[in-house]
Amino acid sequence: MHIPIPENLPSTILPIKAFKDNYIWIIIQNNYAVIVDPGESIQVIEFIEKNNIYPEAILITHKHFDHIDGVKKLIARYPNIKVYGPAKSKFDFRYKSVQENDILVMNKSKLKYKVIEIPGHTLDHVAYLDSDLIFCGDTLFGCGCGKLFEGTAKQMFNSLQKIKTLKATTKIYCGHEYTLNNIRFAMTEEVNNLDLSARYQRTLNQNITLPTILSEELATNPFLRAADSNELKNIRGRKDAF
Repeated sequence: MHIPIPENLPSTILPIKAFKDNYIWIIIQNNYAVIVDPGESIQVIEFIEKNNIYPEAILITHKHFDHIDGVKKLIARYPNIKVYGPAKSKFDFRYKSVQENDILVMNKSKLKYKVIEIPGHTLDHVAYLDSDLIFCGDTLFGCGCGKLFEGTAKQMFNSLQKIKTLKATTKIYCGHEYTLNNIRFAMTEEVNNLDLSARYQRTLNQNITLPTILSEELATNPFLRAADSNELKNIRGRKDAF
């Protein structure tokens, strides 16, 4: 059965920096906030309380510490906050498990997201999307993709194929600021790709490169451009050597 992708009214989406290169995404709608992958909590709490925003929910894409370590403190600070996380993980905090094709509807902000499973980086990995964007954690990066900690190249390839079916204008919100280094690697793979060279020049002057747009990833990201899982595996192997 086909489940349509939800549409949301325009909302404000801001990055909160964490650790060395993580992004915690905060989505603000009607003075309510949905928080994506809070690896740390202090920055989120400071932002919420400075701006008098009500934190409604947390969305978790996968189990790695740099995406979940702030959850417990946020629950302690805001007892009514709802937490959503992948069904294929077991977390030691309260949460509602989500899986492929689930639709989440936030009561206060009215934000709506569809869940898709995108294993490869980890086996539990999910993404949250609406008709205009996707929060994809560590599966797809700006001009790159996540390391294969648990999954296989075939799983990652299939997950990226799933993302490729989204409309070309889809905004890509991922979990790390890796874009410039990823572009540098990609230029060793496709030395004659003019789109890639142009992207490199634009990115040199950008402090925050995200979100990216799916159409740009399709033109420049070697992992999305891989013809099959073996090619992706070979590219991934060369990338990990850097």
